[in-house]
Amino acid sequence: MARQIAHVWWGMFAFATLVLVAVSAIWIYALARKPRETSKEQAVRINRRWVIGGGIVLPSLSIVVLLIFGIPTGRSMMPLPVEGQQPLKIEVTGHQWWWEVHYPDSGVTTANQLIIPAGRLIDVNVTSADVIHSFWIPRLGGKMDMIPGRTNVIRLQAGHTGVFHGQCSEFCGLQHAHMKLHVEALDDAGFDNWIAARENLSFTQRAPGEAGQVFDERCGQCHRVAGISNGSRAPDLSDIATRPSLGAGVIDNDHDGLRQWLREHKTLKFGNGMPAHDDVPPQTLDQIADWLETLAP
Repeated sequence: MARQIAHVWWGMFAFATLVLVAVSAIWIYALARKPRETSKEQAVRINRRWVIGGGIVLPSLSIVVLLIFGIPTGRSMMPLPVEGQQPLKIEVTGHQWWWEVHYPDSGVTTANQLIIPAGRLIDVNVTSADVIHSFWIPRLGGKMDMIPGRTNVIRLQAGHTGVFHGQCSEFCGLQHAHMKLHVEALDDAGFDNWIAARENLSFTQRAPGEAGQVFDERCGQCHRVAGISNGSRAPDLSDIATRPSLGAGVIDNDHDGLRQWLREHKTLKFGNGMPAHDDVPPQTLDQIADWLETLAP
């Protein structure tokens, strides 16, 4: 989709350059040529030619050429029925400042990562839980506003497997710049395996000792962990161990990064809704981090 938009842009650029060169050449010629005597009737006739040619024919031709390029591109990006291919529906909700991603066909929910099958049409249904956000994956397509109480649909298609960068493109508060989305296109088998591993995901082993109590009393009130807690105000943690980053792209999700996030999330991403853990002993936070590292399909 992004490639098609680029083709339209380059077509507009080439045509605009051609018009600029032609108009500049005529202007230079008019300045350089020697004036000649013309009758009133000739002057009227010349003016009429310029008005019709430059004021009607040229703009009309430009619009027609632009429509020839633009309409097919616009239609291909619209969520219209496609013969022989059923688009995959994915629901993405913007929060301050993270992404909730839900696959309604399988019931899978994750956060801050969008996993899609390469080569398949994707209809992304976007909305917001608080303020206006904007969904944008530059290498895959255009932007779409995420508005509270309204669902907009944008169609995407990744031409090949790979990792892409998504970003909220509508100023939504203090951490707008730190609202990033990890997007990864897998082959069909890889995507099917990714979904299958999460469809019936459930955990029975809670964090040990005091760490489990702290998680139940604090974290579990907002975060969901399949089989453990049912919080819905914050990112679902059921597959957190497999995600590449924490805080919507703020810090790498590795051994040290996870522990730093639990201790310093208010500094790393000030304004986020997670309360400080200053009163929780460091060893308890480490136990919670150890347990979170086991939350994977």
